[in-house]
Formats: sequence, C-alpha cells, structure tokens
Amino acid sequence: MADQAEPEAKISGRTNWMAVGIGAAMLAAAVAAIAFTFYFIGQERQRDLQAWQVRLGIVADSRSAAVNEWVEQNFAIMRELTENASLQLYMTELAMAEGDRSDVTDEPAQASYLRNLLVATADRTGFKPPAAAGEVAANIERVGVAGIGLVDAGGRSLVGTPGMPPVSGKIRKAVAKALSGEPAMIDIYMGASNLPTMGFSLPVFAVQDESEGTEGIGAVVGMRIIGKELFDRLEQPGETEATTETYLVRSASNMVEYLSPLADGTPPLKRSLALDTPDLAASFALATPGGFAIKQDYAGEEVLVTSRPIANLPWLLVRKISRAEALADTESRLTTILTVALLVIGGIGVTIVAVWRHGSSLRATAALEKSRIAAERFENMSKFMRLVTNSQPTVIAAVDGTTTYTFANQPAAAEAGISAEDMLGKTMASVIGPIKAKVFADINDRILRNFADSDDTDKERQAHITTLGDEGEEEDLQIIKSDHIPLRGDRDHPPGVLMILDDITELTRERRRSEQMLKQLINTLLSVIDRRDPFSAHHSTRVAEVSLAIAGEMNTPELVGKTAEIAGSLMYLGKIFVPPELLTKTGNLLPEERDMLANSYLVSADLLRSVPFNGPVVDTIEQMGEKWDGTGPLNLHGEEIILPARVLAVANAFVGMISPRAYRGAMTFEKVSRILLGESNSKFDRKPISALINFLDNRGGTEAWAHYRERSENAD
Repeated sequence: MADQAEPEAKISGRTNWMAVGIGAAMLAAAVAAIAFTFYFIGQERQRDLQAWQVRLGIVADSRSAAVNEWVEQNFAIMRELTENASLQLYMTELAMAEGDRSDVTDEPAQASYLRNLLVATADRTGFKPPAAAGEVAANIERVGVAGIGLVDAGGRSLVGTPGMPPVSGKIRKAVAKALSGEPAMIDIYMGASNLPTMGFSLPVFAVQDESEGTEGIGAVVGMRIIGKELFDRLEQPGETEATTETYLVRSASNMVEYLSPLADGTPPLKRSLALDTPDLAASFALATPGGFAIKQDYAGEEVLVTSRPIANLPWLLVRKISRAEALADTESRLTTILTVALLVIGGIGVTIVAVWRHGSSLRATAALEKSRIAAERFENMSKFMRLVTNSQPTVIAAVDGTTTYTFANQPAAAEAGISAEDMLGKTMASVIGPIKAKVFADINDRILRNFADSDDTDKERQAHITTLGDEGEEEDLQIIKSDHIPLRGDRDHPPGVLMILDDITELTRERRRSEQMLKQLINTLLSVIDRRDPFSAHHSTRVAEVSLAIAGEMNTPELVGKTAEIAGSLMYLGKIFVPPELLTKTGNLLPEERDMLANSYLVSADLLRSVPFNGPVVDTIEQMGEKWDGTGPLNLHGEEIILPARVLAVANAFVGMISPRAYRGAMTFEKVSRILLGESNSKFDRKPISALINFLDNRGGTEAWAHYRERSENAD
C-alpha cells in the first residue's frame, strides 16, 4: 500500500504544479487583455476629444471674426466722420485760428451743421443713450452716457450729441491718444447708465495735410452702450448642443472678468472670479490663448474649452461645451466595450479559480480538462480582441526595436502572403523585403530614441507618405501613407512601434491623371479662344495667373486659389459662339453686340455646368460679374458672392485694363490701381484689390507682369 501511495503522491504534486502554471499563465493573459482594452478605450476617447477640439475651434474662429468685424464697423463710423470734408474744413480753420472760434468763418452755422451731422450719425449707428423708461416731466438734465462728440487740438469739447458724456477720465485719455495720430479705444466698462459702455476715437487731420505720422488737429470720439449688436455675434447659427456657450473675458487685477452675458442669466460685467481659481476654464484660456483642455466653467461644471484672442483688444473669446454632453455617446459606447471585455475576462477569472481548485485535488485528469477549457475561453477572448483590428481595412502591425513582429492583423497577413501567426517572431525584412523594411525601420528607430527621452506618445507619433520604387518608372512606384505610434515596454516586452499602413498608390495616380487631363483640356480650350480673339490672346491665362497670386497674397485656402485659377482659364469659353468679326470689331458696337460680348462668361458657365470640378468653378464663373454693392445680374451683395468669384472679378478687370486692346493702348499699373481702388466696396471687394496692389508693389508683380502691356503680334 505504501508503494502505491508514493506514485499517487507524485502524480498529485505534478498536477498541482501544472494547475499553478496554467492558472498563472491565464492570469497574465487576462491582465494583458485588460491593459489592451483600457488602451483601446483611451485611444477612442482621445480621438473624440480631438474631434471636439476641431469643432469648438471652428466656431471660435467664426465668432472671433464676427467680434473683430463689429469693432472695425465702429471704427469705420468714426472714420467716416473724420473724413467728412465740412468737418475737416471747420477743424482746419479752427486750428489756424489757434482755437479762437470767433475767427472761424460763419462759425455758428458750421457748428450747427456739425452738431446735426453728429446727431444724425448717432441715431443711425446706435451711438446714443438708451430710450428712457418712465420719463419724468421735469427740467432735470440727464447724465451723459452715450453719444458722439468733436474735440479740438487741446482736448476741449466743441460739439456733441445730446447724452454725450463729458470729456474726462477714460474719454480724455483716448482723445489724447487720438490727437497724437493713433486710433484709440475705450475698453468696455460699466457706465453711468449701469450698462456696458465702450468708446472709439479717431484723429481729424488738416485739409491737404499729406505728411505721415502727423498729429491731429482734433478728434472724433463716440461712446455707445454695448448690447445685442455685439453679444448676438457670439451665438453660433444652427446651434444644436444644449450646453455650448461662447462668451468674452479679460484679465484685470488678478481677476477674470466676464464681459458678455452668461448662460446662467448673469448680465455682462456682473461676474468676476479669481485668476488663480483651480482648473477655471477662463483662467486657462487667458493663460493659453488658442489652447484646448478639460476644465471647470464659472458654475463649477466640467467642460471642454478652447479660446481665441480678439485683435487689438485685451479680450479673449471662450468657447465651451459640457464634458458630459460632448462625450455622452463616446462614454456610453466605451462603457459597453469595457463591460463586454470585463465580462469575458471575468469568465476567464472564474475559470482560473476552477482550475486552481481542481488542480489542488488528486484528480489530475479533471484538473487538466479544466485547464483545457480555460485555454479555449482565453482563445475566444483573443479572437474577440483581434476582431477589432481585423475589421479595419488598413495594415496594422507592431514591431519592437529589432523590427521583429509582435502583432499583425489580417490585412497585414494578407499583404505578406502568410498567416498572422507566422508573422510573429519574424523580422520585417524577411516578411516585406529589405528595401521597404529599411524605410520603416529608420522611422521607427528615430521614434523609439525620442520616445525614450520624452515618454510622450502623442508628441512622438508620426505620419509619413513614402514613395517606393524608381521615380522614373511611375508604374513601378508604390506610395504608402504610414502612421507610427510608439508603444511603452514592460518587464517582459521591450518598447515597440504600432504601424498603420495604407497603400494610396492608385488614389495618387488617379488624382495625378485627373489633374493632367484637366490641365490639357484647359490648354486646348484656351488655344481655341485665343485663335478666335487675337486681341484678347493670353487674356484667360493671365487672369488665371493673377487670380492665383491674389489668392496667395490673401492667405486663402488652397482650394480657393485653384478654383479661381481654373475659372479664370475657362471664363471666356463662351466666346466660341461669338462671331469672329464681332471679336475683332474696334468700335461702334451695337447694344446687342455689347450684350453678347459682356455675357459670354454666362455662356461659359452653362457649357461647364455638368463638368465635375474639385471646387465651385461654375459658380465662380457665374458670379464673376456680380458687384459688391448688389447691382450685378444676380443681385448678390457683399460676401454673398463667393470668395473665388470676388478674386476672379478683380483679376479680370486688372488684366483687361493693363493689356492693350484694339480700341486703346495699355494702361499703366498706377492708373489701373487707382481705378480699382476707386471702385472698391462698390463694384469690387476691397480685400482682393489690396492684395493685388501689395503684390505689385512688394512682391515684384510690376516686373513679372510688365509683358502684359505689350501688344500681341497676332493682333497686329
């Protein structure tokens, strides 16, 4: 019996150690699965945060532009007064009389006219006190709170609208700055009316005073109550989220002042918080303009926040949304994923306990069976985790510092021609070839070296577009877009790099083919137009070139410049239907002939309407004849006209005037610039004109386009 018990004891001991080993292995796998699950969830949450950063930033950009536009509109009102000829003449006479109003010609009449001018401007533009409620019928003078006033070179008030505050304190400082020749602004403050008040001041210069940097002979100052005309610009049209909010703040004496109304009903300038309030969203925005973070708003709620500075003002525009609302869908989705993963891992944990309990018994066969079941469940969990990456269409693989594969999804295995399991433990050179492997290995090596110092995954991740093959043999080229994300190592696994590879060869080739075909088609159409109209030879090509230069000078998106360039090349395609004898006719055009020539661009738009362009080319051609003041054929006004069309209109007019025609010679660059400036904000948008003149004066445009003024040989 003793001899029989000894082998049984040995078997029991071996079974227990086997159970311990199996349990330990499964526990390690479960921990790894949990770590991967949390890593995946963290990446998903980070992607959603980045998406919200973009969305909040877009709205913040548009709202800050609206606020800047409002400020410029107020200065424009003051500028209109300072440029009034009667006002300038009065101030010039007063300055020549050294402030003695009695020496001014017909001074009472001039002063009365200026007072009426200021009152009319104030009534029209909002520079006036708010309407009084419950007016008391008594001869009591109201305290001035808003209006427009005119002061002389000594800062003394000359005329002003009813309700204009006296020239003192903040107003006097702004007037002094304006008299020195600089525009001045009185920052928002709580005025005598207990309402937000703001001021604007510009200098008045003497008549025929063309010197630069001269001091003013007087100043116009306007004070206004700030209300809906500014604060409504903070509201984003089409807002759908319940907790989004945009407001203005500034820093003052270690405090954050909230300048605009708040969503909780707080009026403007009625709330301020300490600048060092922990995790305050407004404090973060003031410290890091343009930054993005998760902070707490003025009500203590956790929010996603970004900001934008307001030009020439100590204001900051803050855009925020409740974290709970922004990430609600994300958190719900990730909670579901985490729950499923934990349930799977929990099942594995139960299996580990069962294996441990049965392994400690003498029934080795039962314990081994339990271990087999546990291993099978672990395999199912691994399959579940692989399903996440295998469902992606791109190649996803992880390698360590020696380029050895530690992970590969199904698309990676399919491209390599072997199974994902066979890829593990092999080097990149043995799987994808030494040339391609070296390119990616060099990138990974740089990332791992930097990552060892910074340990910052987001900072060290890189994206590359790599061209493989002989540049001279386009058919042999392979273009791969790759993302490289550093992975932290642990005790058992060295640091590595997760690679996401996407073959964009065909997409790139197709784009190049399309661009080449479009360019060839445009050149062919241009040659047809030039042959029919020798006096306008190269006109479309030059308009396209000038349009591209103007768009670049305005720092517009690339698509705007490309659209204007293509539209400029094709705008006179409609001249194909104009008789050649009409194109070369030098004078005495009949009204219907003028209309046919003038509207040929509309024929071009109709011809191209069904052609798919990468941008609004047809709309640009169709709207190039629109005028800034809304008197064009389609009655589009101002920025209702798309930007490429506004750029194209200026370029077309410029080339037309600078080039010789059958009925006249070429104009000079200076004359064309004066004509265009004279028609700005009536026929043309001023911004493209300013960009064109800057290009001519400071970018070598005059020399580069000097040949435009030469008459074409075909036109002789």
